[in-house]
Amino acid sequence: MTTSPLLPKDLSLEELWMPFTANRAFKRSPRLLASAAGMHYRDVEGRTILDGTAGLWCVNAGHCRPAVVQAIQQSAATLDFAPGFQMGHPASFALAQKLAALAPGDLDHVFFANSGSEAVDSALKIALAYHQARGEPGRVRFVGRLRGYHGVGFGGISVGGIEINRKAFAAQLLPQVDHLPHTHDLAHNAFTRGQPAWGAHLADALEEIVARRGPDTIAAVIVEPVAGSTGVLVPPKGYLERLRALCTKHGILLIFDEVITGFGRLGAAFGASYFGVQPDMMTVAKGITNGAVPMGAVVVRGSIYDSVVNAAADSGIEFFHGYTYSGHPLASAAGLATLDLYASEGLFQRAAALAPVWEEAVHSLKEVSKVIDVRNLGLVAGIELEPRAGAPGARGLETLQGCFRNALLVRVTGDIIALSPSLIIEKAHIEQLVDILRGVLQRLD
Repeated sequence: MTTSPLLPKDLSLEELWMPFTANRAFKRSPRLLASAAGMHYRDVEGRTILDGTAGLWCVNAGHCRPAVVQAIQQSAATLDFAPGFQMGHPASFALAQKLAALAPGDLDHVFFANSGSEAVDSALKIALAYHQARGEPGRVRFVGRLRGYHGVGFGGISVGGIEINRKAFAAQLLPQVDHLPHTHDLAHNAFTRGQPAWGAHLADALEEIVARRGPDTIAAVIVEPVAGSTGVLVPPKGYLERLRALCTKHGILLIFDEVITGFGRLGAAFGASYFGVQPDMMTVAKGITNGAVPMGAVVVRGSIYDSVVNAAADSGIEFFHGYTYSGHPLASAAGLATLDLYASEGLFQRAAALAPVWEEAVHSLKEVSKVIDVRNLGLVAGIELEPRAGAPGARGLETLQGCFRNALLVRVTGDIIALSPSLIIEKAHIEQLVDILRGVLQRLD
């Protein structure tokens, strides 16, 4: 490993088992980040790297924002931890109040977790508790979607639709789960700007599942408004609306996984707000604290909260679920500062205003050899590459590595490059990002 004044001399890479990483390949040629500010990282070699992915879809307001840093520092010095079981602290209540006010419609109660994965598992449990409280304990089945990603808990993997994730743990996944088809079809939708016109009918697969399983067996449907981790799959026009109507028709709860689409990514507070489709629950994480402290949450309809809470004895615990760090003081402080930052700087509106500029820039890659699709919505884009014969994913990995060598951070899923910059991105950054990416793509064989 290259020596650097930013690295401890005795640092070893061997002991750390890295998540979702080719450990051996990474440790032969590590990519180590040392600091961050605004739109940029700095690596251990001292290079400034443009962040094209908002960290991991999470640093929506840009890196190391002073207001967020100071809020965390003050909380750490004042209240480092407070138990959340039968106790509380003001900041978690204040954050729940702000989050409920930001959420659409009657999503007005918040259950805190520590990640998107935990938020999804919590939402699935809430769905079961809701139907039990209403006298329908037979509603235990969940419906996810192929190419959906809902985290790494056993519940999230079960309802998720990434085959390699499911195969690895297939022996112990939840047994009563069905999956809708995904909506990605290049034959109909390649190079669409915004929502594709084709594909709303794919939501009707829920009717077939209902007919086969029985409507009184299904607790909830969970989908991402825009599937992010499997390559930016934008919902067809009318698809989410149709899914909402079918869930309402059959008494099924609709859960939107907004871990990626939440907090301005599409130019609105949430995907539900952008599309004008009201779910019964939303799972959120990532941008809730600008990625500065781990936090997740489930935002639920008041009627769901009331059904679960009011069905229990007055002095008893109503919902047997929670985490040691639910509503952690540091995370709550970071969340409050982050929501204030989004509002004071108008970052959601800024993202909406920049979306047409972003769209033109990313679609300029259409003519690059090996690019078979470009798709976008808000400040997110997916660039899909033709797989190399006999080596699927190789071009995607080479793109990631080439971009990093040229001081740009991107995210890849197989042969799909995902871009999701912080909402503070400037037009000059967009031009720089696309120019670097174009140069790397043009050198692929």
